Amino acid sequence: MTENSPKSTADTTMTAEELRVEGAFAFTPQVFPDDRGYFLAPFQEPAFTEVLGHGLFQVAQANHSRSRRGVVRGVHYTVAPPGSAKYVHCMRGRSLDIVVDIRVGSPTYGRWDAVLLDQADFRAVYLPLGVGHAFIALEDDTVMSYFISSSYVPEYELAVDAFDPALGLPVPEDITPIRSPRDTVAPKLAEAREQNRLPHYTECKRLEADLYAGSGS
Repeated sequence: MTENSPKSTADTTMTAEELRVEGAFAFTPQVFPDDRGYFLAPFQEPAFTEVLGHGLFQVAQANHSRSRRGVVRGVHYTVAPPGSAKYVHCMRGRSLDIVVDIRVGSPTYGRWDAVLLDQADFRAVYLPLGVGHAFIALEDDTVMSYFISSSYVPEYELAVDAFDPALGLPVPEDITPIRSPRDTVAPKLAEAREQNRLPHYTECKRLEADLYAGSGS
């Protein structure tokens, strides 16, 4: 888990926290409760721009998933090019969201960080282009929503093994993992690198520059 302290942004209704994977951040919105329920904004452009130096990517697709307790999805990534950036939050239930740096040549290559996404703090996670993403549903009916910078193309979507001992991801011991056939047979990180299947850091940064061109603060 990240040990960095959240920092207030110019928009006082959201704080930002830099994660252990270069370029990844967690955002925590302020919640406004009243006798009707509550209101919050899981994405706020001013806060995002202050931290990243640019606005959010142009959203090409919005995904929505529902999982029962124990479901482990990932570690998923998109080949680069085209690559894909994500902004993820949990709309219902509890999820352990995991960012994995699989970008060859990255200063944080092989490192991961995990953020609890729940209905208490309502955190969201920004994943830069080229990193791997996984999450573990900690409750039944966990609903995840994420914005993505590229449309889904099956042949571009790859995975590495979430249970790779070399990664040591924090899968809770009190769950029985439920995985898709695709995720079960995914290669370990070292195998994917040997097969030249991983994104490269310098290429990802170039693609990010193109992605965010013209979206400065």
